[in-house]
Amino acid sequence: MAGQFPLSSRPRLAYHLHMTQRGRLYGCPVEFALDALGGKWKTVILARIKERPLRYSELRRTIPSLSDKMLTQRLGDLVEIGFVRLEASPDGKGRYTLTERGHDLAAALQALYDWGSVHGRAEGVRFRTDVEAAA
Repeated sequence: MAGQFPLSSRPRLAYHLHMTQRGRLYGCPVEFALDALGGKWKTVILARIKERPLRYSELRRTIPSLSDKMLTQRLGDLVEIGFVRLEASPDGKGRYTLTERGHDLAAALQALYDWGSVHGRAEGVRFRTDVEAAA
């Protein structure tokens, strides 16, 4: 099967096949959820898109520490595993939006946001939303 795909697509395909294996044994549901999300950037992107559909350039502006290359890769991963889709918009520019599967994560994403907000501020951390509000 691997011979059917160019080398550049093999890592993402391998991840997708790994995630769709039925019967895999996980220690607990949290382990599966974290495996599905696969790192901080996917979760951050999902949290941004949860608020409203966003164009690539809007995502890029709201996550300045994420490189173009990484944003493109992570968006591709999220589309491939079914959390996000790219939809045409009335202005002719595509917007990324959550799928039903992505919407199922909304409560978990909000809980992470709330926890990070409370505990981050208690530690003296500043957030981009704080800086924008002060400007």
